[in-house]
Amino acid sequence: MTGEMMPTVLVVDDNEKIVEVLAEYLAAAGYETVTAHDGPSALERLADSRPDLALLDVMLPGIDGIELTKRFQAQGVPVILVTARGDEVDRLVGLEIGADDYIVKPFSPREVVARVKAVLRRCTRAAETAAPVQVGDLVIDPERRDVRVAGELVDLTRTEFDILLTMAMHPGRVYTRLQLLEAASGDAYEGYERTMDAHVKNIRKKLHDDPKQPRYIRTVFGVGYKLGS
Repeated sequence: MTGEMMPTVLVVDDNEKIVEVLAEYLAAAGYETVTAHDGPSALERLADSRPDLALLDVMLPGIDGIELTKRFQAQGVPVILVTARGDEVDRLVGLEIGADDYIVKPFSPREVVARVKAVLRRCTRAAETAAPVQVGDLVIDPERRDVRVAGELVDLTRTEFDILLTMAMHPGRVYTRLQLLEAASGDAYEGYERTMDAHVKNIRKKLHDDPKQPRYIRTVFGVGYKLGS
């Protein structure tokens, strides 16, 4: 997104009415929209339109939303997954592979627009210029937006990095799940605490941080998480 160009959102769902309504609401909020109704068409839009964000239904003909998320994230395009109410497994899998957020059907189009704004705002924030933060052999560089453990680069998603950086700026401070959600997305959504648990689980896995004997992220039961002792 550069200059005065409006952000472009790709809306992908096999339900034409849902696509039509979401495109209408997003356009009213000032976004350019492109649409697709199946996985292969979504990849075509990725190539020819280069969207700033993709809104992907999980259950799509041809290529499902989980696989599309991998491909879009590989191209640096943030993804919001749309899942049916009972598809908790899909939601958690989506977060594990790097989806930036998820929305559960049935949803309010206004909520979708709010989520799109929040993810785009986070993804386009200017890089912080604070000095690198070190906790043991964990080094987090806000300016370069990279994380290293014992000198080895750790591949985190945007959301995972923002969560870890938030805790790293104040080692030892306890953050609630909603506070971390707000820091990562720009808005806190009550009821999505499981989202934060999934992100923290992913971060721990990538840092090789055993929750039973944590070196970095510690769970404060009944409250949330903190980095360091």
